[in-house]
Amino acid sequence: MITLEKEEQQKVLPETKSLQILEFKPHTGIVFCAVFAVILYFICKIDFFIKYNINSLTLAIIVGMLIGNFLNSNIPENFKPGITFSSKRILRFAIILYGFRITFFQIASVGATGFIADVIMLVTTYLLGYYIGTRVFKLDKDLCMLTAIGSSICGAAAVLGTDSVLKAKAHKVSLAVATVVLFGTISMILYPFIYKLGFLNSNAFGIYIGSSIHEVAQVVAAGSAVSKTAMDTAVIVKLTRVMMLVPYLFLLSFYLARKSGTKMNKIQIPWFAILFIVVCGINSTGFIAPNITSFIVEFDIFLLTVAMFALGVETNFKKIQGLGIKPILLAFIMFIWLIFAGFAVSKFITL
Repeated sequence: MITLEKEEQQKVLPETKSLQILEFKPHTGIVFCAVFAVILYFICKIDFFIKYNINSLTLAIIVGMLIGNFLNSNIPENFKPGITFSSKRILRFAIILYGFRITFFQIASVGATGFIADVIMLVTTYLLGYYIGTRVFKLDKDLCMLTAIGSSICGAAAVLGTDSVLKAKAHKVSLAVATVVLFGTISMILYPFIYKLGFLNSNAFGIYIGSSIHEVAQVVAAGSAVSKTAMDTAVIVKLTRVMMLVPYLFLLSFYLARKSGTKMNKIQIPWFAILFIVVCGINSTGFIAPNITSFIVEFDIFLLTVAMFALGVETNFKKIQGLGIKPILLAFIMFIWLIFAGFAVSKFITL
C-alpha cells in the first residue's frame, strides 16, 4: 500500500509542478511588452513624432489600451503575470533610474525663488484637485489623488509612482495619465504664446513653465520655444518639482497606514523613492561619464515605455466610460488653475 501511495504521489507531483510552471510564466508577458516598447520607442524617433513632441510613453499607453480592449481575447493567459510584472515592478525600477536626470547642484542653482514657486503650486494644485474631486464631483478618492498628483508634480511619472504606493485599479491610473498628458500637451503649445504678451521676462517665465506644466518633456519643449534662459530655468525648477514626489510618497504611506490602522513599524515604505534620491546623489557626484548617463536615461525611457504599454493593456474602456466626464472636468479645472495661479506666483516672487 505504501509503495502504491508513493507511486501515486510521484505521478501527481510532476503534473502539479508542470501546471504551476504553465500558470506562471512572467517572462512571456515581459517579452510581449518589451517587443511593443522597442517598436514604439523607435517610431517616436521619427521626425514627425519629434516635431509634435509625441513621446513613446504617450504612444505606448494608447497602443496598449487599444490592444487590451479590442484584442484582449488574443492575448494568452500565461502573458498576464508578465504584463502585471511590467506595470508594477519594472515601473518602480524605471522610477529609480529617473534620478539620473537630476543633480542636487541643479536644484541648488535655482535657489529659493524656484523652490517657493514649486511648493506653492504643488500644495495648492493638489489640495484643490483632491477637494473638488471628492467633495464637488464625488469621485473615487484614488482617482482624485492620482489626477491631482499628476497635475501637481510631474505628470505620468508621478501618477505611476503614486500608484506603486496606492495600488489603484488600472483603469483609474490610465485615466489619470491620459488627462495629465492631454492638458500638459495643451500647456506646452499655449505657454509660448503667453510669453509673447510680455508680462514676464525669460527667467520669470522659466519659473512659470517649470512650476506649472505637467511633464518634463513638455517643459523642455515649451521652454525651448521661448529662450535658452527660460528653458534652463524651467528644467531646473521642474526637476526640483520631481524631487518633491519622494516626500509626498512618504506622507501618503503614513496616511494610508494610519487610515487602515496599520502599525507604524509595518508601514510600506516606498523604497524605490529612497533609491531615487540615492541615484540623484550618485548623479550629482559627476563620477559617471556623460555618455553613460545619457545611455541610462534612454534605457529608462524604454523601461517606462514597457510599463506604460503594460498599464494600457490592463486598462478596461468600459470601466473608464462608467466614470463619465467628471474626471476630465477635474483635470481641466487644475489645468486652468496652473495657468493663472502659476502666472501670478511667478510674477509675484520675481518682483
